[in-house]
Amino acid sequence: MIKVVTAAERHTSNREWIHSEFSFSFADYDDPSNAHFGALLAHNDNELKPEQGMHEHPHHDLEIITYVVSGVLKHQDDLGNHADLQAGSVQLMSAGTGINHSETNPSDHVDVRFLQIWLLPDRPGKTPKWDARFYPAELKLNHLLPIASGEGTQGSLQLDNDVNIYLSVLQTNRELRYPQQEERRTHLYVISGNLEISCADGVFQLQQGDAARIRKSCELTLKGISSSGDAEFILIDLP
Repeated sequence: MIKVVTAAERHTSNREWIHSEFSFSFADYDDPSNAHFGALLAHNDNELKPEQGMHEHPHHDLEIITYVVSGVLKHQDDLGNHADLQAGSVQLMSAGTGINHSETNPSDHVDVRFLQIWLLPDRPGKTPKWDARFYPAELKLNHLLPIASGEGTQGSLQLDNDVNIYLSVLQTNRELRYPQQEERRTHLYVISGNLEISCADGVFQLQQGDAARIRKSCELTLKGISSSGDAEFILIDLP
């Protein structure tokens, strides 16, 4: 079963210092019928203005994954971690018993665009931890690149739950297949370009900002269909 959520259906939060698109209830957007998708609590697409940011604030018992699409995002936390995350970087913050952090745009003239994903951990009260990695564009090209995984997949960040997250950039007319399992869910989001997804449920064409929520067994075929450029997307496999 595939449910397509178009970019127009996502909730828009447009503040002077940040523009955000929310897939699920978040901050000022409260919709009890759209609160989560399995363990996926939040999936936000943010554009942060130059020299702006979220000042130090707390989190606990969350797995927070950040993917920097363009620009630079500065991270600092009370565990002593600090990093300027370049485009192509993925950050994992396991909040556990508690962590305070800030996210800012250090540039004086360029926006930073980043995706942020919130997941429930497999159990509360774990020791907080932080990690980040940079993934060159060529590793994602016509390939499902694992960037975060609860299975300890080599080269990916270690999640504390049964979730696997992939990034991919598909050239036009190139295809990938993904075997959706009966007991699993898949959340797919188009970061840029145009993507066609198909299985026994039918054929669906997605553009930037569109998402697909997939349940039950479905042998997915993913095809780049951009008239110019490539299709970049993120795929989250979860219980």
